[in-house]
Amino acid sequence: MSENQLIRGTMILTASIFISKMLGLIYIFPFTAIVGHDGLALYGYGYTPYTVLLSLATLGVPLAVSKFVSKYNALGDYRTGQRLLKSGLIVMSITGFVAFIALFFLAGPIANQVLDPDSLEGNSVSDAVFTIRMVSVALIIVPIMALIRGYFQGHQSMGPTAISQVIEQIIRIVFILALTYFIIDVLDGELGTAVGFATFGAFVGALGGLAVLLYYWKKRWTGLQKQIEESTVDHQIPLPKMYKELFAYALPISFVGLSIPLYQTVDLLSFNEAMMGAGFSQGIAETYYASFTQASHKLILIPVAVATAMSLTILPTVTSAFINQETERLQRTITQTYQIIFFLTIPAAVGLMVLAEPSYAALFGMDDFVIGSEVLRSYAPVAVAFSIFAVTASLLQGINRQKYAVIALTAGLLFKAIFNGIFISLFEAQGAVLATGIGYLIAITINVWAIGKFASYNYSFIFKRLLLICSFSIVMAIVVAFLSYGFQQLIPLESRWNAMFILVITILSGAIVYMNMSIRSGLAGQILGHRFDFLKKE
Repeated sequence: MSENQLIRGTMILTASIFISKMLGLIYIFPFTAIVGHDGLALYGYGYTPYTVLLSLATLGVPLAVSKFVSKYNALGDYRTGQRLLKSGLIVMSITGFVAFIALFFLAGPIANQVLDPDSLEGNSVSDAVFTIRMVSVALIIVPIMALIRGYFQGHQSMGPTAISQVIEQIIRIVFILALTYFIIDVLDGELGTAVGFATFGAFVGALGGLAVLLYYWKKRWTGLQKQIEESTVDHQIPLPKMYKELFAYALPISFVGLSIPLYQTVDLLSFNEAMMGAGFSQGIAETYYASFTQASHKLILIPVAVATAMSLTILPTVTSAFINQETERLQRTITQTYQIIFFLTIPAAVGLMVLAEPSYAALFGMDDFVIGSEVLRSYAPVAVAFSIFAVTASLLQGINRQKYAVIALTAGLLFKAIFNGIFISLFEAQGAVLATGIGYLIAITINVWAIGKFASYNYSFIFKRLLLICSFSIVMAIVVAFLSYGFQQLIPLESRWNAMFILVITILSGAIVYMNMSIRSGLAGQILGHRFDFLKKE
């Protein structure tokens, strides 16, 4: 495959990941309008354990299979990759079914841990059990789909993965919104029934994604068989040795990819109980939980998604630079990656902090927006930590030191698990945010140290850049805060439309101020590179 084709494939996959993530962020706004914060909390009770079990069932398979197949294809051995696919389909079917059974029967214990069976307000235990069991069905087929995607990627064919991801997400979202609206607004049905069927959308969407992959499989069957027949080598690797190599790739990837779901699992098991211990009713505790783990979380993932998508095209360079001992190129790539993350996420996080009230009111409605904006303001800075951890973990993988990312995640997660309940009892909902933020700071500190040590990276230049970006973000925040306050005196936050008007005007103003300073200083052009030469100072 030519370099241009490889770059094109990487860009297609990056675009699909970005589109899928943005769709996954945007649909939560109309969904919340239909089911409210009680429904949003119930949805989180199902999806958080599902995400963890899915990651355990797939074990980082797509990327690991991609690396494995690509390696042996490059050696002229296409049969080994096919053997992995055939045996892997059986393995993924088994792990998926085991994960389904586990989550189905753990639904009761999880629901009873999360909710008070004797509470007369908020969601019921039976609704939570129903929701968890409905989403568990998707575990039967999603691991199989992950394996097929990895196989196509190993053949440097990114289209099947890209298109199936987008189709899966679209079908899932349409199913969720249409069915919840129909059950609640047309049939006047129960909230628990509507949310339970909404989580079943994961299974329906997966069927759509699998159909796309099977279409591509049928379409490319002849070409794949021809490659196998023309194989010049057959390593005849025993299956145990094959899977040992595969899991050596997969386990660190899988564990690091579990970072956010694992943190949310800690909150799932301890948040409501700690909040009720602090004197809140279950209903209010669930409202805070929904705002923290679903609504506010989705908002802060927007800058994370943008920054990660922008940096994906840079990260593969790290591996080749490290292997070829191109020290200068490695340093330059790491610097560029850090700069992009800081340049995009810091002003976005600062903006969310300053505009917490109009942001939450405009996107999630006036119901409970006081609670929601309170959580969002404290949670927004954690977006920067999410982005830095994801990128530093990838950089460590690029220099073959991924075990330090695993150590870092473990250390941060232990802190979260130990102090989450304590912090909530002291600082209420902000305590959970604080425990997450400090946990990620611990993990980032370890990652940053490991990159400095094993990539011989000097952080002095990045600290200067960080100071400049923070300075610009503070100036932007002052302007945005002044405008927001002024508009709210003229147009009080009494309706969603008022909030939306203030939000749009202030975001545009903040973007203009930040980009104007960045362009005039030459910062934007230097960070974003040759593709954005027009941003460079003349």
